[in-house]
Amino acid sequence: MSFRGAVVAVCLLAAWSLPSFAHKPSDSYLTVTSIRGEQTLSAQWDIALRDLEHAVGLDQDGDGRITWGELKASRRAIESYALSRLSMEAIARGDRARCSITPLALLVDQHVDGHYAVLRLAIECPFEPAELAVHYGLLFDVDPNHRGLLDVVRAEGGQALVLTNDRRTTTISLTAPEHLAQFRSFLDEGIWHIWKGYDHILFLLTLLLPAVVVYRGSQWQPRASLRDATVDVLKVVTAFTVAHSITLSLAVIGVVWLPSRLVESGIALTVLLGAANNLIPVIRERRWLVAFAFGLIHGLGFASVLSDLGLQGGNLALALVGFNAGVEAGQLAIVLVLVPVAYGLRATSFYRRAFMPAGAVAIGAVALYWFAMRATGLVLQ
Repeated sequence: MSFRGAVVAVCLLAAWSLPSFAHKPSDSYLTVTSIRGEQTLSAQWDIALRDLEHAVGLDQDGDGRITWGELKASRRAIESYALSRLSMEAIARGDRARCSITPLALLVDQHVDGHYAVLRLAIECPFEPAELAVHYGLLFDVDPNHRGLLDVVRAEGGQALVLTNDRRTTTISLTAPEHLAQFRSFLDEGIWHIWKGYDHILFLLTLLLPAVVVYRGSQWQPRASLRDATVDVLKVVTAFTVAHSITLSLAVIGVVWLPSRLVESGIALTVLLGAANNLIPVIRERRWLVAFAFGLIHGLGFASVLSDLGLQGGNLALALVGFNAGVEAGQLAIVLVLVPVAYGLRATSFYRRAFMPAGAVAIGAVALYWFAMRATGLVLQ
């Protein structure tokens, strides 16, 4: 295949992926509070305005802005849509009964990725539940990749889980939190986040593709041994892992915070710079330093999943460890698939003279698009 053909093929593949980045995957935050001895529970449900606009239509005058007046005017439609997609059942001593959910108030709040409608709810159960079955179906008809982050709060200890299109129903013990289930839930979420985070994947590609070659004499040359390539990969991946783990942890506990638009624009810029360095290598030997520096920015992007949950103490630690472990597992899977293939192709002229530059051009073009859209706010990622 010629260089021109390689560029066209890779650019077509990149262009196909662009619609996936038109909007940030939808999410909501449902916090249920239970008090021992009470059969009535309280809840707060935060749903992004951008998602409600897609689902029920909030922008009545079509000016591209959702005002407080428009939100209040849509209150009944929001409540009807949301509550038709949420139900709960109380379980205790072999009995099971449906709880009624009553909306109490509509508020608005700012999250790291924009404004959210806040529904305050009262959950009336026929008896005090020992377990709570939650049936969740919000926004799956609009976005199959939607995530519902559920946090059940109780004085004896809480539990947080992620509800998805494949896992719409869960049962949570209100007497003995199931920590293993929470860890597994956030482990899966971490894996999903890295595999669906195409900007993170493209950044990894800019770091991993040059690991099996070395730039000498104004062109890419194959590395002499698998050991050399493996050492380079380990340095790069370890640096990236350490860096994003640091900022992920700091952001989730509230020590570091940056606006979502700035973080997402920064991530796109790291992809662009990584691609540019593969096209015109400036940093050749210590790419692990680049991985570490840019990994700090990617960690802030990972943190957006957990920052708005409001988890505390051991509950937060468990979710953080599980999510971070999932990110690492997802990242490791990419490395294990990509590096052996790249190593096997490293000596071919296609890989060194066509794929490397063509891939850099295609990735750079996509990253430039993302950066322009995110920096200007025309696309919310």
